[in-house]
Amino acid sequence: MRSVLERIKNWKPLDMEEVFDDLNTAIGDQTPPVAVTDTLVDRLGGHLKQLSDIAVADEQYPPTAEMLQLVTRGVSLREERAPADYRQAVGLARRLAFVTSDLVEELIQARYIKEAE
Repeated sequence: MRSVLERIKNWKPLDMEEVFDDLNTAIGDQTPPVAVTDTLVDRLGGHLKQLSDIAVADEQYPPTAEMLQLVTRGVSLREERAPADYRQAVGLARRLAFVTSDLVEELIQARYIKEAE
């Protein structure tokens, strides 16, 4: 019971606007600034975790093969530590962003989530 209560206390609703802002920061027209790269990697990992949980949450509506592949790729990316080297950290942020973006598209197409308005 305590475990459930702790998860509810720590639960943060998925904010699609924030997800899209972070995706834009990582893979938009500009390279992410040095000052935000570590935080960006953490936030993208968090978004990817939430989206992955949504993809596999309902046994009545199992995830597609593509969703499972993205979830699996996301697990290995989220386990990587943010490199100290700026360019490598940007590379990790971009890999996280591309997987997150692809998973968002799959979830929207399958109507698991709604597009940001």
